[in-house]
Amino acid sequence: MSKSDANSTNGTAAGAARALAPHARIEQRLGRSATADIACAELSRIFNVAALEVALLRLEKDILNFLFPGELSSAGFIPLSSSSAVAARTANTRKIELFNKFLIVQHANIFETIKLSTATQPNAPGANTIQKLMSTPVIDADGIVLGVIQVCHKGLTPESSGPDFTLNDLQNRESVAKIVAKLPFMNPVA
Repeated sequence: MSKSDANSTNGTAAGAARALAPHARIEQRLGRSATADIACAELSRIFNVAALEVALLRLEKDILNFLFPGELSSAGFIPLSSSSAVAARTANTRKIELFNKFLIVQHANIFETIKLSTATQPNAPGANTIQKLMSTPVIDADGIVLGVIQVCHKGLTPESSGPDFTLNDLQNRESVAKIVAKLPFMNPVA
């Protein structure tokens, strides 16, 4: 074993992190999230998006409530019966959805109009339009839907909003959803 090999496997945290597979590193970092804010900050790093491009909703009875961003939790909720809300459809169908041309998808856009203070937002009209979106159900080990994670790219145009989401992003979303399902703040309110 060379000296560099010994240094990378000498039991240090950095050596251990390098030895972990990408999904194990995601689980290690995300699994320590004590709050929805911390988890969403980690999700923004995992998917290389701004914090305001992540939403986390928890299912309570027949309503999806925003845990993050905070401004959306005070702005309203999404009933599971909504026919135009992508988050409701994701929870009802229990399927991951990916839209790299989200503007052509019929959807409720009321939450896109709310000014978020969780991060700096561009002030240009339309700059915060969701151009690309991934929506994933959060399902616990018993098969119960706990909520929905949404990650998006916002911008004036699809080209200016960032890269298309990929198959690798979808695979990471599945792993992320399983980890988030285990976090204490996702447990249904009694």
